[in-house]
Amino acid sequence: MNLQLDNEGFLINRDDWNEEVARELASSEGYEMTDEIMGYIKEARSMYDADGVVPPIRKFAKSTDVSTKHLYDVFKKGPMKLICKWGGLPKPTGCV
Repeated sequence: MNLQLDNEGFLINRDDWNEEVARELASSEGYEMTDEIMGYIKEARSMYDADGVVPPIRKFAKSTDVSTKHLYDVFKKGPMKLICKWGGLPKPTGCV
């Protein structure tokens, strides 16, 4: 796959995204794409489509009915950053 990524690994063109791209991006960081993770990505994409912004982690956790602790358990570090990166979304605000 020949994807254009910025210097942090985020997709430059959001239209390049599909589930295969998500799997490849996750794999490049040593993660295996699971149905659970793909579900979070799809939810974040739908929230972004509706609101035009990446949801803050608390709002996202509430929307998906999971705790922020669980999201950190699944993603180890920066859940929203990884969800956005693998989901072809912009980098979340407040994420350095």
